[in-house]
Amino acid sequence: MIKHFINLEWKSFFRSAAFKQNLAIKILMAFGALYMIVAFGSLGVGSYFLIEESIEEGKIIANNPFEVVNRFLIYWVFADIGYRYVMQKMPVANIKPLLYLPFKKGKIVNYALGKTVASFFNLLPAFFFIPFSVVLIIQGYSVIGVIGWHLAMLFITLAVNFLNVFMNNMDRVFYPVLAVIAGLGLSQYYGIFDITLYTQPVFMFFYENAWAFIIPLLLCVAAGYYAYHYFIKQLYLDQGLKAVAQEATTEDLSFLDRFGKLSTYLKNDIKLIKRNKRAKMTFIMGFFFVLYGLFFMNDLYSSINGMKVFAGLFCTGGFLFSFGGLVPSWDSSYYKLMMAQNIPYREFLLSKWWLMVAATVVSTILCTFYLYFGLDWWFGILAGAVYNIGFNSSVVLWGGAFVKTPIDLMTTKKAFGDSKAFNAKTLLLLIPKLVLPVVIYYAFALTINESAGFIAIAATGVLGLLFRNKIFDMIEDIYKNEKYDTIEAYSQKN
Repeated sequence: MIKHFINLEWKSFFRSAAFKQNLAIKILMAFGALYMIVAFGSLGVGSYFLIEESIEEGKIIANNPFEVVNRFLIYWVFADIGYRYVMQKMPVANIKPLLYLPFKKGKIVNYALGKTVASFFNLLPAFFFIPFSVVLIIQGYSVIGVIGWHLAMLFITLAVNFLNVFMNNMDRVFYPVLAVIAGLGLSQYYGIFDITLYTQPVFMFFYENAWAFIIPLLLCVAAGYYAYHYFIKQLYLDQGLKAVAQEATTEDLSFLDRFGKLSTYLKNDIKLIKRNKRAKMTFIMGFFFVLYGLFFMNDLYSSINGMKVFAGLFCTGGFLFSFGGLVPSWDSSYYKLMMAQNIPYREFLLSKWWLMVAATVVSTILCTFYLYFGLDWWFGILAGAVYNIGFNSSVVLWGGAFVKTPIDLMTTKKAFGDSKAFNAKTLLLLIPKLVLPVVIYYAFALTINESAGFIAIAATGVLGLLFRNKIFDMIEDIYKNEKYDTIEAYSQKN
């Protein structure tokens, strides 16, 4: 049975209309996975000795490196939960066609949950914990204690995997919990409250009492049991498709009428963002990128001037990259109807362009607080904003003509399917949009000065605005050439 399921997915991958794109993305993801494996493996081998050196130099107050690792494991658990919530999707895109076939529901659910267990999200921590455990044994720690501790970490990882099944239906809970976790981190940083003082003994308990791995094992079994029955209850053809009775509401968007024919598409996109869970999450997460520049506020990155450009692009272009990167997939469910009405591509694309430009302007205003870190950071933000508005906004739409991944707007997190706002495909498509401005910056910054680099990036954005009509002519032709391939891709049932 498992072999049959794998064979079906194999055929689905190779027969997809977007096979070439999917294959290229899989190759890039493989290189990314290899990099992460090497990084985690190196960290697992070297972290013990790095921490030991810091303890000897007095930078860290602790008795031994193992104590330090256990102290901060709570943040690893938090980070794992958050990362899975944003990135991990349930591998059950082909679930509905299977319900017509004589397969037992239990077999289908076991296969789906089994795929999550074998996912890269569960394998990656092993590349840290296995080398680290070996180092602990070499350094003289109790072999039985280390094995018990290691098994506890393994079962905690699997428990988080099954917990992610339920978190896909807990949007209102996730964000408050995220705020609490951020508050705990800040309170520890400023010396107000240190949660690790209370969680460290919990993780050390697994080492001091080797039998204690049974506790996370039971937690893992319980989470898997409830995940299984949760999926079984959702495994119906009409599940997630039946209408949910809600109070009817209307929005007054008449102020958009000034845009003429474009107002119809603008209103449609605004309603989509307000009413659809996935689009709303994309909108919210897009503005979270405003805080991205804070990751570079340290001695290591602040000395690298190119990072200011990189931060400026992300801080002001979060919505542009996340929402714009899935144009026209947002309209995939009714794309054939639009094409049957002979809707001009220019008006359709311009409405998306104006929406992304407006969001970029708002993000730039929200980034005003970067003035606190210096004018050079603010100039990097402004240069990135102008480049995003003038150049990247068009490039994103250009790339959208080749993104043939349909989005099921009827799918919610209560049903099977991918309902994440971000996925590996949208992230990988950012690469060509971020390399060019950094190259332009260094070409002028190294030959003239830093200000010239910022001006060159902004000038490129201005040139993009001046030649927008010419660029849109080319984009429109590409969309026309890809029209029938896109319709065919969107017609495929996942």
